[in-house]
Amino acid sequence: MRAPFVHRIRVRYAEIDGQGVVFNAHWLTFFDDSCTRFVASLDLGPDFWVKEWDVMLVKAVLEWQGPARFDEWIDVQVEPIRLGNKSFDLRYTATVDGRACCVAIITYCSVKPGSNTSIEIPPRVRAALDERAVAV
Repeated sequence: MRAPFVHRIRVRYAEIDGQGVVFNAHWLTFFDDSCTRFVASLDLGPDFWVKEWDVMLVKAVLEWQGPARFDEWIDVQVEPIRLGNKSFDLRYTATVDGRACCVAIITYCSVKPGSNTSIEIPPRVRAALDERAVAV
């Protein structure tokens, strides 16, 4: 079995709120960055993401579980948990030193680059996502 994909992000001062924890809206930015790195890890080639295939966020459900603070390292594990014909779900699990911080399930629609036109998930992408998919 392939090791899970994990992207590390260091919390910047501008990302914390008056309570000293990561402001809620920044979790989506962290997950978007992790998605970009995850797709890059699929070995589809550097131009595939922007020339042959793109995604649009359809739905995001976040569950805050604990704080992440300034200068801490957040590990974001990314796992495909559902593959449809034109959409798929990724689960993001964010931790700091093994402590749960935030979990999100984000649904993406496969689209033609530069458009809002949904397309079937390309076979190369489907195979790469399926290889990394986990049961829920």
